[in-house]
Amino acid sequence: MRVFTKLTLTELKLNAREPVTAFFTLLFPTVLVVILGSIPDFRKPSADLGGGRVIDIYVGIAALLTLAMLGLQVVPMVLATYREKGILRRLATTPVRPILLLAAQLAAALITAVLATALALAAGRVLFDVPLPQHVAAFVLAFLLAALGVFAIGLFIAALVPTGKAGNSIGTLLFFPLMFFAGLWTPREIMPAVLQRISDFTPLGAGERAVHEAMTGHWPGALSATVLVAYLTLFGLGAARLFRWS
Repeated sequence: MRVFTKLTLTELKLNAREPVTAFFTLLFPTVLVVILGSIPDFRKPSADLGGGRVIDIYVGIAALLTLAMLGLQVVPMVLATYREKGILRRLATTPVRPILLLAAQLAAALITAVLATALALAAGRVLFDVPLPQHVAAFVLAFLLAALGVFAIGLFIAALVPTGKAGNSIGTLLFFPLMFFAGLWTPREIMPAVLQRISDFTPLGAGERAVHEAMTGHWPGALSATVLVAYLTLFGLGAARLFRWS
């Protein structure tokens, strides 16, 4: 446990030393909330949203945004780079097994996501009176399910790509369509019915729905939870089977 803790802290420090990565994964979701909340129309009740406000929805989407950046871009790039440079192979000759480094990278990503989400929630509450999650336990469950589902996809990408750059490129290609279905450009609630249905079966769409349900005081629905567990199981097992340490 002591070695795992040290590795996790090291991963956090390494990520913090990359200004672009640190900004986009930790601070950008909050910046997005502030920018969107500054638009007057986004602070007004909308009939299309059942009397809700656009900014209330985007605070939850901001949480999914940081998971997407970490899980689809950062995790594949870092792990593939470690393998590409032989770091994992060298660790295999020491008492510190490569699996510990992998676990530490995921723990660092999760800690970063928690901090980024906390900042976005705080900004929404303080600046724009966005309600905090009405069901804290449900929100934690929804957030963890979404994180594990997305991170499993990131591990699967890392298992297949030959280089860190390739991992980042593939993650970026997946990022935009998956965030579309999470409602980043158009809230899911006002999408056409067919797009909403497709969104329900994407990892970030299911994650946004689960988070939104928790924000409004409900447990994640059976469909959202099932979809996220399915992504975790499918891509997690695939990553475990295909991942190469050297």
